[in-house]
Amino acid sequence: MENKKKRIFHIIQIGTNDDIASRVFDIFIVCVIFLNLFVVLFDTFDVAKDFKTPINVIEWVTVIIFTIEYLLRLWTADYLYPKRSYWGAKVAFVFSFFGLIDLLSILPTYLPLVFPAGAVAFRMFRVIRIFRLFKVNAKYDAFNVIVDVLKDKRKQLFSSIIMILILMVAASLCMYSIEPQTFKNAFSGIWWAASAILTIGYGDIAPATTAGRFMSMVISFLGVGMVAVPTGIISAGFVEQYQRVRHVEETAEEQKLRFVTSEVGPKHAYVGKCIKDIAFPPQLLLVVVLRKKDAGEEEIVPEGNLKIMANDTLVFAAQNFGDTRKIDLREVKIKEEHPWVGKMIRDLDISRLELIVSINRRGKTVIPNGSTVIKKDDTLLIYSKKG
Repeated sequence: MENKKKRIFHIIQIGTNDDIASRVFDIFIVCVIFLNLFVVLFDTFDVAKDFKTPINVIEWVTVIIFTIEYLLRLWTADYLYPKRSYWGAKVAFVFSFFGLIDLLSILPTYLPLVFPAGAVAFRMFRVIRIFRLFKVNAKYDAFNVIVDVLKDKRKQLFSSIIMILILMVAASLCMYSIEPQTFKNAFSGIWWAASAILTIGYGDIAPATTAGRFMSMVISFLGVGMVAVPTGIISAGFVEQYQRVRHVEETAEEQKLRFVTSEVGPKHAYVGKCIKDIAFPPQLLLVVVLRKKDAGEEEIVPEGNLKIMANDTLVFAAQNFGDTRKIDLREVKIKEEHPWVGKMIRDLDISRLELIVSINRRGKTVIPNGSTVIKKDDTLLIYSKKG
């Protein structure tokens, strides 16, 4: 049962290119999301009254699929949060961003059954389902770049927003003081300032005096400049992100490695022995142990106390050997100005298909974990799956 649970987790959570079941699941969920959103949009047209029954059927079928997916993610949450307790992992998933999105996307369908009086209000929450599209980005891609830029520039963006709010309040008070007949209170001045600064104005409130119109022109000019500040900050963030990627490439020496695999038979001399007790050939470096499970193949970073079992596949880094597996091994030399220097492995921007299996540090091999800090002159051995 535990193997089936782990297999389900790999299918619904990770989504690797070489896992057919996982890829099919990803495509299926995306199609269901788009179908559900299409029904939500189509239901707003008058012609939808003639298709009420098929709309309701599609709505319920897609929501039931979302419900099953949510329950499976909740069931396998202990694999997503391995350092938490069993129930702690469940709670962490429920209150995570995507956990809340999943829950809020299915509640609008079920709540009217319990509270019929609030059916109209609950339907408003169906718009939250569009955020499920963010889950399509399982790997490090353009969407994650946007998130990284917003995180890096959050202080500057917050400061610019505060400046815009200050300008709006100051503008509302000035216009209220100049034209008390037009602006009945400070709130009406804030509404006018917001529409004038952030758009071209709605025309429902307009200054009537010469002084008021002159002040309106000044505020509009200032507003154009203030609103352009967040745009400039985000644009600069994208440029810096691109330069950072280039900097990573320029401050690391990357070397491709060939690899060789060795199948461990039931009578092999390695069976039952710990890695630290095995004298491997000096020209080979054991980087990954592939262990067959009922649900597939598990990748294990080799540590000294790991015992070799029958039917394991040992992956060695080598100089003159090759293999047909969809595996890539490479060495990355970390220079002094590399952005990874001083960071823990868990904080690195690397693909979920990549694994740092060992670190060569001053002639010693370090088996890393999530809290291992990268240092200058480290040589990382990175194992990755090819798409």
